[in-house]
Amino acid sequence: MYLADRGSAASTSAAPGDRRAVPDRRPGRRTGSAIPSTVLVLGTVSLITDISSEMVTAVLPLYLVAELGLSPLGFGVLDGVYNGVSALVRLVGGRLSDRGGGSGHKAVAVVGYGLSALCKPLLLMVHSLPLIGAVLAVDRTGKGLRTAPRDAMISLAAEPGARGRAFGVHRAMDTAGALCGPLVAFVLLRAAADGYDAVFTVSFCVAVVGVVVLLLFVPRRTTTDTEGTIAAGPGVVAGDAAGDKPAAAAERAPAGPRAPVRALLSRPEVRRLTGCALLLGLTTLSDSFLYLTLQRRLDLPGAWFPLLPLGTAAVFLLLAVPLGAIADRIGRRRLFLAGHLALLCAYGLLLVPSAGGPTLVCGVLALHGSFYAATDGVLAAATADAVPEDVRGSGLAVVQTGQTAARFVCSIAFGAVWTAWGDRTAVLAAAVGLALAAAVSARLLRRAGTPPHLASPSEQTS
Repeated sequence: MYLADRGSAASTSAAPGDRRAVPDRRPGRRTGSAIPSTVLVLGTVSLITDISSEMVTAVLPLYLVAELGLSPLGFGVLDGVYNGVSALVRLVGGRLSDRGGGSGHKAVAVVGYGLSALCKPLLLMVHSLPLIGAVLAVDRTGKGLRTAPRDAMISLAAEPGARGRAFGVHRAMDTAGALCGPLVAFVLLRAAADGYDAVFTVSFCVAVVGVVVLLLFVPRRTTTDTEGTIAAGPGVVAGDAAGDKPAAAAERAPAGPRAPVRALLSRPEVRRLTGCALLLGLTTLSDSFLYLTLQRRLDLPGAWFPLLPLGTAAVFLLLAVPLGAIADRIGRRRLFLAGHLALLCAYGLLLVPSAGGPTLVCGVLALHGSFYAATDGVLAAATADAVPEDVRGSGLAVVQTGQTAARFVCSIAFGAVWTAWGDRTAVLAAAVGLALAAAVSARLLRRAGTPPHLASPSEQTS
């Protein structure tokens, strides 16, 4: 429950020993600042799918807590399962898509999107907590399967130096769906006699449309870039833009889609990114808990609860593209950490006794949306540049799995602390933990050998 080819493009390909970037005129790539059509179509698929998923996500916390009487600890366990299952299968999705070659990414993504779509009508048929948990687990299995292949297709379609912007565009389109989903759910809850059943039915119909668009309009094979084989001869991997310092040959993961997780984690770039994602994920509250905390603070009527995600989604939508472009220019490391500082400030607002009303809502949701805009696509772009393209799906899955598994632990721990000592103590513990995790992560990313794609332009040329 967390918030998410035509023409030609310049790529960094050159003869051994020549560091100059040579324009790549292969079909499917675009030059300049144009966004590849593959990215736009995948963004459309995510937009449609997020309308479907966020309709359910917007009403599910209140449905489980208010309608079924679930305790915060019980909801924390269910919320953790909801995200933890996704962590377990992300590596499977990444490995399967890499083994399928150029067409494997789309095939696995189709299976993932289709599986999630099929779960929506099942929510109409189950009413007990164990069965609801099972359906949600299957839904998250679909999300876990599709995320790494989808992000791999985006990274392979975009120019290395513009990946932050490409992911920003995709995340903005994805978030447009997240903005529409709660609105549709809000209207259905107020207009339909059986509001929850109406939400689940419409959600299924919308999800099917997303799968159809993916099948018909996303190319079977995504055009790949060549940044993994350039500039300094065999065994050298380039950075994310022309002029970056190449990584040492010893840091390269074994070629081929069967490279194990251990080999990927032997790369310092991947190891640091995974460690930081894990540390910060341990103190990142799920969206559902943040909205429930706001609802308790404001004593908000249940019918208005689905509107809370709109604030986060609106800010995310406005900032995703510009912050992605800024990350490409000033360094993804800085922006990634700044995003978590915005989340820390949101926790701080929830702890201020005098804060309330519109000020509290606007402040927390604006900071929450800024957090996502500065971290979600930025982390994926940085990870894509840290691994060779033949194991791109697996590399993305490794980092995403660490982050998602950590959030699974956070949901259970937060629910337990809330049940034992109250929501304010739980938020305070999360804030202290996030401050410490951010400090450790900043130190990790400042260590010698920070990869070029995480450094600012001045650091790259120093």
